[in-house]
Amino acid sequence: MEKQLRLVGSARTEQGAAHRELSPEERQRHFRNVMGSLIQGAQDSWGDIWQEFQGNVVENVVVHPSAREGFTPACGWPEFLEKMWILKHHLDHAKRLTEKGSL
Repeated sequence: MEKQLRLVGSARTEQGAAHRELSPEERQRHFRNVMGSLIQGAQDSWGDIWQEFQGNVVENVVVHPSAREGFTPACGWPEFLEKMWILKHHLDHAKRLTEKGSL
């Protein structure tokens, strides 16, 4: 069964209203909000990864001697590697946004 989709716009867009330019203060506020979200995501990912090491590999900052036998994450390797990838993703975007000429 086919379903017809239609694009829904705002009343301002349909009337052809021009978009206003953001002030420097508004741009700065938006930038801080985006960066805050990216950094929070990175911290959450790091916390998930660090939690995987707790108990089996490390106790706070001390590595257990049994860690020489190898490490297997409780969540499984696919999920653990996905968490690592998400952390990299957040850090890459934060770096890209803060580089000169990115805005």
